[in-house]
Amino acid sequence: MTTLAIVGAGRGLGAAVARRFAAEGFSVALISRSQEHVDELAKEVGGADCAGYAADVRDPTALTGALDAAARDLGPIEVLQYSPLPHRDFLRPLLDTTVADLTGAVEFSIYGPVTAVRQVLPGMRTLGRGTILFANGGSGARPNPRVAGTSIAFAGEGAYASMLHTELAPENIHVGQLIIPGAITAGDPHTDPDTLAATLWHLHTDRTGFRVFARDLD
Repeated sequence: MTTLAIVGAGRGLGAAVARRFAAEGFSVALISRSQEHVDELAKEVGGADCAGYAADVRDPTALTGALDAAARDLGPIEVLQYSPLPHRDFLRPLLDTTVADLTGAVEFSIYGPVTAVRQVLPGMRTLGRGTILFANGGSGARPNPRVAGTSIAFAGEGAYASMLHTELAPENIHVGQLIIPGAITAGDPHTDPDTLAATLWHLHTDRTGFRVFARDLD
């Protein structure tokens, strides 16, 4: 059995993706900053092969440790989803954003993904297959000066993901990005968590394109 690891697991998108992949036979590792949070989320998702691991994505040692423990406990990580919600501190207007304000955003959206990918890549190569999924807000495709830190950092994350898509395809490791403009909203035909989970499952199984949009950008 192989594992889906969700970095930045929450009760909306993370839980929906966990349920979808678990129904398809995956073990599921839920990673977030609070052990209490991921333990409760694992109980909600259900199943003996779903477990939570605490790690802050801005702490490389903690993040690699969580991914290592997940692979050891649940089985090799075949699918990595990187989708933590940005901190409010990153959402400042452009002209109010300082170098210090950007530090956290870059750690969150560039250093974090690089750390996670480098940790799981050897296992995917051993398996001979893998999928790396990125989920970003609308500023991941269209910079928004009202949320400058996230827009700048998401640009770097998207560039990294796009390059990975090209570089890893010959190794049967697929990389995809889901852009979610606006809020994730239960019942919305485009951004309901279960709808988004189905899209991410399709990105994993279809393995052709790189970027898809949950809905058109305004």
